[in-house]
Amino acid sequence: MCATTTPATQCRNAHLHATFLAILPRIEGHARIYFRHVRCPVQKEEVIQEVRALSWKWFVRLSHRGKEPSQFVSAVAVYAARAVNSGRRVCGVEKAKDVLSHVAQRRQGFTVESLPHSTSTSHEHLYSSPLGQAAQDAFEERLHDNTLTPPPDQAAFRIDFPAWRRTRSERDRRVVDALMAGGRTKDVSQQFGMSPGRVSQLRRDFLEDWSRFTDEVA
Repeated sequence: MCATTTPATQCRNAHLHATFLAILPRIEGHARIYFRHVRCPVQKEEVIQEVRALSWKWFVRLSHRGKEPSQFVSAVAVYAARAVNSGRRVCGVEKAKDVLSHVAQRRQGFTVESLPHSTSTSHEHLYSSPLGQAAQDAFEERLHDNTLTPPPDQAAFRIDFPAWRRTRSERDRRVVDALMAGGRTKDVSQQFGMSPGRVSQLRRDFLEDWSRFTDEVA
């Protein structure tokens, strides 16, 4: 019972809250089934929280209109889950053009993932997975430098690179040319009869040697 000093609105809200808590497990259960395809635990918990929030918002609104939402809990849960899946949030709607929006990613067919801090990957880590080399090649392609290099840097490169290239063996020069032409690790390894791991080692060796050479020139 509500105390005599408690305002009527507070009593009504307390009753609504208690009623909603009683049906909340059914709403959460439906949300977990609806979003069972979401693999990321954090993302799954976020959408389930949005279903809870939307359900509570609609529950209060329907109650103020004289409805009894506790009599059609399944409908509230279904519509809330569909709304969240479509980008609806309790504080608005996800932007359809936001690259970090899961709705935008699903509609446009792309994903956002973290790039490695370095492309220098150990042999054990690279080949512990059957698709390790393919994933590494994909990362390296994404990290290709752009062509908007400042003119002074372009001039320095055109002078220094041929000089550095002459310090390498004939085979190394051909490997460097193949890599600079955009050849992937697997393709270059097949072209020169080497293992992909050896090509990755040469790539790191070229980078370190080039860094030493440019430091000496500077």
